Amino acid sequence: MSKVFNPEAEFSRRMLMTGVAGGVVWAGLVARLFQLQILEREKYEELANENHIKLELAPPQRGRILDRFGKPLASHRRAGRITVIPEQLENPAETIAAIASLIDLSDVQIKRVLDDIQRARARRAAFVPVIVANELTYEDFARMNVHAVELPGVQVEMALTRSYPRGRDFAHVLGYVARASQDDLVRLKEDKSSDEAKTIEQMFRHPDMRTGRQGMERFAEEWLRGKPGFKKLVTNAAGRVIDQIPDERLAPEAGKDLFVTIDMDLQRVAIERFEGESGAAVVLDVETGDVLAMVSTPAFDPNDFVNGISGSDYAELRDDTRAPLYPRAHGGVYPPGSTFKMVVATAALESGAVKPTDRVHCNRYYHFGNRTWHCWKPGGHGSVDMHGAIKGSCDVYFYEIARRTGAQAIADTARKFGFGEAWSLGMTGARGGLVPDPEWKLRARKEQWYEGETLNFGIGQGQLGVTPLQLALMTARIASEGKALKPNLIGLGPKDPDKHVLDAPLDQEVMQRMKAGMYGVTSEGGGTAYRSGDLGLGGPRLAGKTGTAQVRRISAEERAKGIRKGENIERELRDHALFVAYAPADDPKYAISVVVEHGEGGSSRAAPVARDILHFALKTDSRRRAAWSQSASLRKSDDDGGPA
Repeated sequence: MSKVFNPEAEFSRRMLMTGVAGGVVWAGLVARLFQLQILEREKYEELANENHIKLELAPPQRGRILDRFGKPLASHRRAGRITVIPEQLENPAETIAAIASLIDLSDVQIKRVLDDIQRARARRAAFVPVIVANELTYEDFARMNVHAVELPGVQVEMALTRSYPRGRDFAHVLGYVARASQDDLVRLKEDKSSDEAKTIEQMFRHPDMRTGRQGMERFAEEWLRGKPGFKKLVTNAAGRVIDQIPDERLAPEAGKDLFVTIDMDLQRVAIERFEGESGAAVVLDVETGDVLAMVSTPAFDPNDFVNGISGSDYAELRDDTRAPLYPRAHGGVYPPGSTFKMVVATAALESGAVKPTDRVHCNRYYHFGNRTWHCWKPGGHGSVDMHGAIKGSCDVYFYEIARRTGAQAIADTARKFGFGEAWSLGMTGARGGLVPDPEWKLRARKEQWYEGETLNFGIGQGQLGVTPLQLALMTARIASEGKALKPNLIGLGPKDPDKHVLDAPLDQEVMQRMKAGMYGVTSEGGGTAYRSGDLGLGGPRLAGKTGTAQVRRISAEERAKGIRKGENIERELRDHALFVAYAPADDPKYAISVVVEHGEGGSSRAAPVARDILHFALKTDSRRRAAWSQSASLRKSDDDGGPA
């Protein structure tokens, strides 16, 4: 018997199968949705965020450089800036042309920006912003902000830029910062692991990053630099940044502040006192060795280098006949002239070549061999002992005792005072000068030393070359009666690079005689700087020594007619004026050296400058307790650096 077809039953069966199949599908969809939205929500949320949130390298804020009392010498200020992101530019030339239609961009600037964009793409760093313009005026900043929305890949922002509030006053001490060149990157990555080197490379490609090029900025680079972080940026579909998400975990670590030992106000007074003259001055704390002032004038403005100096502006600095790029205080080498006579006298006494009571007759001339040497004083000084010779700066006396002492003993004694040593103290450009002796001449020139050269050596002339910093060190050692001295320029920061200390033994009794002679210069009749002894403080006096360093050879014919001076001779042929001093004379606290280039008279030009600087130092107590020692929170462990 055949089955009877039942349409209703067949429909019910198919509906059941369809329902089961549909249920399975829906169950799968629900399960998948549960997996995506519940179980794997964080994973896909992160992937989604990557489409509109990106991490951008955030450079650290550079540490400040402060004077001994916490006044800023290098800090930061905010300035408007335009940057472009190369990977977001469809047509870089059109974009830069559009910017140039809104603000003033020279052809040179436009070419530089397009070259930077091309280089960024070539090295696969097209995500790194390229600077178009810095230091925008208020009007340019406002105009660009209005039109930036029309220019994909263009950012207009306020950025921090390195600032030197005192400009030229500290240029040769602090140096300056600038964008890292390829040579800088090679130097900065030396001795670093591959990961560290990669981070440095990325960090210094950022438009906000600068590296120290000279002075303390270069020496203390790692101390000041800090560590980079990241910014969380929200972008739209076109890739334009529309917001930033704060995240303290990704914040960069700022660099550490660096304290130098210099008193900013003393430095300012010293520079003003030069009144536009070229020269240098160094002031030291006799007891601690702290450098309280380090003046080189004229100087350049380090602010000009932060965002790049133009070729023409740099050429103007480089070709300036007064050499503002030249760090005179620690890199300028001069003949010391008569300021060196205390070294010669010390060598003579310590070697036993003469006694302090030995007398030499000066009638202005000193004959030796077939030559005649001259004393500066017309008519001569008559019969003088060592005290009188220092006080009156008698050349004939020092010709004679130099001859008796010998060049080698003088050179050895000079090195005890710090001459011949390049004292960088963390600055660039330091030079050691030259302390000549017979061995040096034989090695350098393949010639024997002549005794006539010793006579020139005896009055601080000839091949001898010293720096103003070295002269200040000499003066401090005399003022302290031969105590060990370690010059410092870093109060709180990385370790001082100069490991050595001036501790070669000097006879205390001999140093007392040198101090007595220097006191005679400024406070006894016949002293070459008698008028400069009074500090104008109602009691304290200074003790010092004048020097006039000859920069040209004076012929016998000129001597016969009268030596040309002042306006009768070209400036570059005039003698340098020098003065070294300490104060107070009865309880030394400060030592100073001053060089006025082509100033001619140490007593007339350099001594008054030194007197006024010491007056201010004593009046304001420049060596008082420094800021870094007043706050326990500023102290660092030896592992991190610390007071140098």
